Amino acid sequence: MKKLMMICGLLFGMVAFAQAQQGGPRGGMGANPEARVKQLDEKLKLSDDQKAKLTTIFTEQAEAQKKLREEAGGDRQAMMEKMQKMRADLETKISAVLNDEQKKTYKGMVEEQRAEMEKRMKERQGGN
Repeated sequence: MKKLMMICGLLFGMVAFAQAQQGGPRGGMGANPEARVKQLDEKLKLSDDQKAKLTTIFTEQAEAQKKLREEAGGDRQAMMEKMQKMRADLETKISAVLNDEQKKTYKGMVEEQRAEMEKRMKERQGGN
């Protein structure tokens, strides 16, 4: 089970990485910081202070990911491992900004995204 969670985390990071490079899927979580905050605001009803803090967090993350891609030197495995850690750090920072009710909703959103990704992975494996 732990191995499956690690694989899912890596794949989630890869998807986020790919979406960030493409500008995100229809304005999704891989989109620019403002679009990401707007998407969260629609579900979580963020305060202006939370929006400002999250915009800063997402901007810093985007810059760190860009730097990581530039410094990776083609080592995809090392980059994926660092991206996974960055993703975990991001989740911690986001949770610190949210109130308890928002955290519950956000956790559900993340779990839903992971479930969708697992479903897509299984579909791809079955199609080979």
